[in-house]
Amino acid sequence: MSRRKFISDSVKAAAFLAAAPLASLSAMPLTEKIETARKDFPDNLKQLGKFVFPEKFGIGGTAAGNIFKENSHLQIEAAFEAAWNTGLRYYDTSPFYGMGLSERRLGHFLYGKDRKEYILSTKVGRIMDPDPDYKLSPLWCGPLNFKFHYDYTAAGARRSVEDSLQRLGVPYLDVAFIHDLSPDTLGNQYEEYLKIALKGAMPELIKMRQEGIIKGWGLGVNLPNAIVPTIQQSDPDFMLIATKYSMVDHAEVVNEVFPEMKKTGVKGIIGAPLNYGFLAGRGRFNYGNDIPAEMAAKLKVIEEVAAKFRIDVRTAALQFSAAPDEVAAVIPGTSNAIHAIENIQSMSVKIPNEFWAELKKRKIIEQQAAVPKI
Repeated sequence: MSRRKFISDSVKAAAFLAAAPLASLSAMPLTEKIETARKDFPDNLKQLGKFVFPEKFGIGGTAAGNIFKENSHLQIEAAFEAAWNTGLRYYDTSPFYGMGLSERRLGHFLYGKDRKEYILSTKVGRIMDPDPDYKLSPLWCGPLNFKFHYDYTAAGARRSVEDSLQRLGVPYLDVAFIHDLSPDTLGNQYEEYLKIALKGAMPELIKMRQEGIIKGWGLGVNLPNAIVPTIQQSDPDFMLIATKYSMVDHAEVVNEVFPEMKKTGVKGIIGAPLNYGFLAGRGRFNYGNDIPAEMAAKLKVIEEVAAKFRIDVRTAALQFSAAPDEVAAVIPGTSNAIHAIENIQSMSVKIPNEFWAELKKRKIIEQQAAVPKI
């Protein structure tokens, strides 16, 4: 079987399987589901003088970097193609995802496509160095061939963007996120790296925005409180918030981060809205297999309420993360074509207002958190 036929058959099979009746989806044809999802998906608010995402949905690139398990090139390309065929046009990646693997795979997929037709974001803050024996267990699986060192200087940011353009095979980026400039990653070096970035990477990204090499920039972090200093001391466009704006974990963002973002029109990109599969039935929470008791208890309540209203938990989780006006896009990751299609389908499901009201009543969702409305 040829490679092209394999990918084509994989996508067709995924479309067939995903179109089968699901608890939370009607039996309309797949193409009609896709149109409904695009039509009913929340619009982005316009930002004066800033790059705007036309739609609130995309795909994250961690699976393309073999996070948690090794995925084949054909499997990842089939997932990207399935997403593309639904009309999805925003792809996020990073040099860190598989030590360059995610960017190389995504660039291969996008080769030959009109650059004006899709939105592309990646990260800066780590420079890749050749190393055929590098291991970073258990996060990234398979052969890596590169290691990294942190670099939040101006020169480091520009080199990182230029390296990414080479790996992706594109002439410019839509968004460059400063990756993991946060205490959870950098520990007691965080304050020093923040000072370096404020004088180095951040002004350099502003310069690259003026040059047209990128259209916007911001941070890509797991800890929301790392966002506020950048908003207050620089001029970002977006903030990629990973793992911390989900149905089970969002209080800090709602109460402390969104108000700061709203003041300046900075928009959020929500990564890992399912907490890396936790809200889709996986026995994992974020980056590990240990599930906090508090999160397990919240999920149990959500499952009870979801069963009462016959709503799929994953569908509700994706819609919840997309609901706020402060959010520009939600980017769940996927390693296969079926999940890529199912995620898009989820956005067309009508969830009763009473579902969200009960979750707020049971104190799973913050009272002031935005929820979808019908």
